[in-house]
Amino acid sequence: MDPVEALRRIAFLLEWRGASPYRVRAFHTAAEAVHGLPAGPIDADDVQELQGVGPVTAEVIAQASTGAVPAYLVRLMTDAGPEAEAGWDLAMAGKGDCHLHSDWSDGGSPIEEMAEAARALGHRWAVLTDHSPRLTIAHGLSPERLRRQLDVVAEVNARQDSGFRLLTGIECDILDDGSLDQEEELLDRLDVVVASVHSKLRSEPEAMTARMVAAVSNPHVDVLGHCTGRIVTGRGRPQSRFDAQAVFAACARAGTAVEINCRPERRDPPDDLLAQAAEAGCLFAVDTDAHAPDQLSWQSSGYARAARAGLEAERLVTTWSLERLRDWTKCL
Repeated sequence: MDPVEALRRIAFLLEWRGASPYRVRAFHTAAEAVHGLPAGPIDADDVQELQGVGPVTAEVIAQASTGAVPAYLVRLMTDAGPEAEAGWDLAMAGKGDCHLHSDWSDGGSPIEEMAEAARALGHRWAVLTDHSPRLTIAHGLSPERLRRQLDVVAEVNARQDSGFRLLTGIECDILDDGSLDQEEELLDRLDVVVASVHSKLRSEPEAMTARMVAAVSNPHVDVLGHCTGRIVTGRGRPQSRFDAQAVFAACARAGTAVEINCRPERRDPPDDLLAQAAEAGCLFAVDTDAHAPDQLSWQSSGYARAARAGLEAERLVTTWSLERLRDWTKCL
């Protein structure tokens, strides 16, 4: 046991229990704060001087720094039982992430930094999915900018070792009629397309259902992103209303994966819809929707939700090898 692992496992178990997203995020934040500290005992009072570390996380860090399993983690593990341990094994089986942003749209870091952060976490692949043109508030990529980005991704990969690959992609707006906000020729060139609704989230259920069914049935679409659009923290945002049975049946028919969005403020889809998608036979992508390198580590929280829903690695495309992932996207 080391401090980073202890904090990550606590975040996972808190998500497993359905704890407040603020609590889950606090342990991820503390793990990032102590990442890279030299091995050896750490004093709890000293480590509280680091930004993002409070009294509870400081005590966990101090205990784990000696090689011990922190008392807080022991209590959570005891309460959770063997099912949670199997869920952690599922998280450790992850090989990639289908949804991350760079400073080309509304992310805060350069492409290469995001790629390096994914590689450092042990990912074998990750997909760069900056926004499409219509989302101007997020500096969405025009066709010309996306073409330039494809060249940049190729240059980044040329500097990476053979154990990691940054894949080309986009988070494409689903337009009002269910069509996609990017040129078809470009969509055909991308490795992975995540399609998401970002506008008119309070549309009537019939219109939203038709819009989403059209999008997930599009052969260019690989993943349906944050399907309800809800926000569960702060002032929040209610989830969109649509016929979930119809949408998830369309996903299952088309082979389009439903995203389990790992952002603490989203937890999208909610548990009841996650169960419906599982029953419909859908594939899933456990995605961070990361806008900064440290957010890539939020993925374990999504795996906690996947495990709690009874999903196995076979149905989670983010546990697949690069070769299998590419075979899947080519078939869609």
